[in-house]
Amino acid sequence: QVRVVESGGGLVQAGGSLRLSCVASGRALAVYTMAWFRQAPGKEREFVAALSWSGGSTSYADSVKGRFTISRVNDKTAVYLQMSSLKPSDTAVYYCAAGGIVYQARLNDGDEYDYWGQGTQVTVSS
Repeated sequence: QVRVVESGGGLVQAGGSLRLSCVASGRALAVYTMAWFRQAPGKEREFVAALSWSGGSTSYADSVKGRFTISRVNDKTAVYLQMSSLKPSDTAVYYCAAGGIVYQARLNDGDEYDYWGQGTQVTVSS
């Protein structure tokens, strides 16, 4: 079993920055891909960013490209999500997900990830 834990959420003003962290523990050797998704009130969960250990492939939602960066924490089974130029529309619960080998074209598919964290709230005030 793999346990996924997020941290770093909070309240920030529009235009500000925030960094989320996510650690996968347990059978971490089974993890080859980690990703962030988010869900705003009354909306469906949406993909934010993903990082594959295989070749270091990344993928971003169009809405966050150029503002968010996903990176691996050294060689650990952990990732950061650096969020900059935050907008009120970025307000959501952010979930970290971990999975095995995920092909590039499916990095944005939540069904590809087996393990999920409990989520961390990010609120951006205008």
